[in-house]
Amino acid sequence: MRVLRRGDAGPDVAEIRSILAGMDLLPPVTGTDDYGTFDVAVEHAVRAFQQRRGLMTDGIVGPATFQALKGASYHLGSRPLSYMIASPVHGDDVFTLQERLTELGFDAGRPDGYFGPQTERALKTFQRDMRLTPDGMCGPATIRELHRLSSPRARGGRPVFLREQEQVRQAGPRLRGKRIVIDPGHGGDDLGVVAGGLREADIAWDLARRLEGRMKATGMEALISRGPNHSPTELERARFANDAGADLFLSLHSDKNSSPRAQGVASFHFGNGNGTTSTVGELLAGFIQREVAARTGMLDCRTHYKSWDIFTRTRCPAVRVEIGYLTNPDDARKLGDPAFRDIVAEGILIAVKRLYLLGEGDQPTGTFTFADVLAHELAKAE
Repeated sequence: MRVLRRGDAGPDVAEIRSILAGMDLLPPVTGTDDYGTFDVAVEHAVRAFQQRRGLMTDGIVGPATFQALKGASYHLGSRPLSYMIASPVHGDDVFTLQERLTELGFDAGRPDGYFGPQTERALKTFQRDMRLTPDGMCGPATIRELHRLSSPRARGGRPVFLREQEQVRQAGPRLRGKRIVIDPGHGGDDLGVVAGGLREADIAWDLARRLEGRMKATGMEALISRGPNHSPTELERARFANDAGADLFLSLHSDKNSSPRAQGVASFHFGNGNGTTSTVGELLAGFIQREVAARTGMLDCRTHYKSWDIFTRTRCPAVRVEIGYLTNPDDARKLGDPAFRDIVAEGILIAVKRLYLLGEGDQPTGTFTFADVLAHELAKAE
């Protein structure tokens, strides 16, 4: 699809306006409306939708926003649902199905709105238990059973994310044996942000190597998602983590802004605006945010939920860190210093250690050191 922004017109804009009106983000169309024009009202409605769904709030309808808008136009029962390998079915109806199955005790995996193999397995088990044809197709008979069983039940608790927390607890406080995928953003011909003589892809690659070395020193299995001259898509990066059976996924980036005053560090985790968030991802993002901000003195831009593909398509908890703005002179100066990048790498490692410690032997933010981590690992090995 073409990218749509203010000033564009045509039937695809009319479709977007219709979806936004159906969500009460635009007033209903009247006979006098220019329904095929992307005007200021549409841009504001798109921004409101993007903010609600954890997307980049730019008022532009690109592929991610268009997919989310199309997905929001479906409700459970408006179309048959089944697993498609080449192009997974996506939408709010799939999200509702995943939530219903999980509430009923069937593990449909993370409620991300994508009909994948785990959702299909949960659906077939549900159908078998309900004495329906276990074909993995969510049609009228299956929906009737879901409504019949779900309506009187109290909801809540997010069981899939409670399972995430339990997996961290059972993994124990030691880092040895944990498998972490480090994902340096961009790469190859995609240089990312280029400013002040620095390139985001180079900064991310150098940080990834420094973090990899520290993680391996603790006995962790650290894997980097790309080579220095390769730029995988977000789906390829997610597939790499899934195929590796990663315990955590850490994506490293830097940012830019039209204002040179924009600065600081921010961390992101999975969340879709429907109250669903990755508990472990949110916890790790908070640890990384506090450690890096405390150790570097960078402005704390806090943690935020997003529904980016890198979060929805990875099966393990994932965090993306935006470390500084290369368009800010102070941030750029810091990021250009190898010693500073060492500090950032240590802060991220300490944050991962805090995640697995779950409060055991904790220390104030910014005071736990790499030497402390190694000492803790040796003590636990005895």
